[in-house]
Amino acid sequence: MKILVTGVAGFIGYHVTKYLLSRGDLVVGIDNLNDYYDVALKEGRLKELSNHNASENFTFIKMDLADRENIENLFKTSHFEKVVHLAAQAGVRYSIENPHAYVDSNLIGFMNILEGCRHFNIKHLVYASSSSVYGANETIPFKESDNVDHPVSLYAATKKANEAIAHSYSHLYNLPTTGLRFFTVYGPWGRPDMALFKFTKAILKEETIKVFNYGNHRRDFTYIDDIVTGIILSLDNIAQANTQWTGAKPDPSSSKAPWKIYNIGAHKPVNLLAFIETLENALNKEAHKEMLPLQAGDVPDTYADVNALAEDVGYQPKTDLTTGIGEFVKWYKVFYEIL
Repeated sequence: MKILVTGVAGFIGYHVTKYLLSRGDLVVGIDNLNDYYDVALKEGRLKELSNHNASENFTFIKMDLADRENIENLFKTSHFEKVVHLAAQAGVRYSIENPHAYVDSNLIGFMNILEGCRHFNIKHLVYASSSSVYGANETIPFKESDNVDHPVSLYAATKKANEAIAHSYSHLYNLPTTGLRFFTVYGPWGRPDMALFKFTKAILKEETIKVFNYGNHRRDFTYIDDIVTGIILSLDNIAQANTQWTGAKPDPSSSKAPWKIYNIGAHKPVNLLAFIETLENALNKEAHKEMLPLQAGDVPDTYADVNALAEDVGYQPKTDLTTGIGEFVKWYKVFYEIL
């Protein structure tokens, strides 16, 4: 099967591509290699993919999602069967500093991908949404049936918009689309702007870490291998129309169109201070903490109800926090040559 993976040099895109290559798929990966974080890390991921034992099945093209003409030409000439769309401008806090980057990538870029899928007979589009869409919702655990009309960051608003725009394309053009709301993904090759990466770097250098909301956050930390499993299961199970759907009592996660929304998380929220303690144990070093109030755009808790994904495609997260953090620390020390 020939599959387009966008954001291939990103954290999740790298791991998904590695899995697809290992099972024999042909993968074309695109990424603009922007400098939101260290480009050397992105280049390191691409090098690993190029060294993969199925690297002859992998093609990388440097390309920006917002480049409408080149995206159209890519679809026209490549004859993809399915698309895994993971490229996006990420980060809740950065969306406050640089909002236009989110419009260019997450809205214009997403539209260009949808147009490619529409015009070139893509069998299934699986795309990254986010747990951030739950915004001001206080009902725990978060369910796909919950209202998500109150995002508290521009990043979250763009992801909610992606879900709505995807629905219009599923409805108008019978394009199967599946949106996955990721919950705090972590693991080897992770993003430097995420807490685990920043905390590890600071603790090893004996620098102070900033602990927001005085450590009272709870996050549904989800190990990368479990995320990849959920993405692949979703990709292989093409979104179907819900024949029982009714506009009189609409289900927000399905439709009469072939459109689905799923949570994908660990279903085990962890207090931030407990998370830091687990990292301290893995590093065998104590963190110096600066306790701070809740930051603008952050939500206090995330907790995924993953029953729908489990029932529909068989998703079962397996990796406990101690194991996952241990694997990240091992990778970090090797990558940065820390003895």
